[in-house]
Amino acid sequence: SRSSDLNHRSRQTAAAVPPWPWQNHAMTHPSFPQLDQFEFHHRLARTAGVAIVLFTSRGCASCKAWKQLLAEYRRQHTETLVFEVDAERDLALTREFNVFHLPGLFLYVGGRYHCALQCEAKPEALHNAITAALAAPAHEPP
Repeated sequence: SRSSDLNHRSRQTAAAVPPWPWQNHAMTHPSFPQLDQFEFHHRLARTAGVAIVLFTSRGCASCKAWKQLLAEYRRQHTETLVFEVDAERDLALTREFNVFHLPGLFLYVGGRYHCALQCEAKPEALHNAITAALAAPAHEPP
């Protein structure tokens, strides 16, 4: 019948439209290199250029949105690296960086801590926050 055909088409259209503008089905679960407390400082010290460290946890919905956003940012800014820390598993790092709310984002430049990143989970806001942070002097590490 015609109404069931319309319902079927609307379900197809709804399924095809991702919930966030920067999402698509090819990147439903982005993953980044994982850092743990044993390699965190050594690996970042050897990282040239700009790197973002994302503290997440498995059940954090905001963390998933940030991972999607950072995956898209990474595709557009291939020189920027993104690393992930499981905040629940690596409590020592979580405490060291004073991460009280997830996700936590931190910017590293040339292997050194630069600053904490705080902005809305929107592509333009992230780009503006990184640009402003890079133009400012580095902060002391936590």
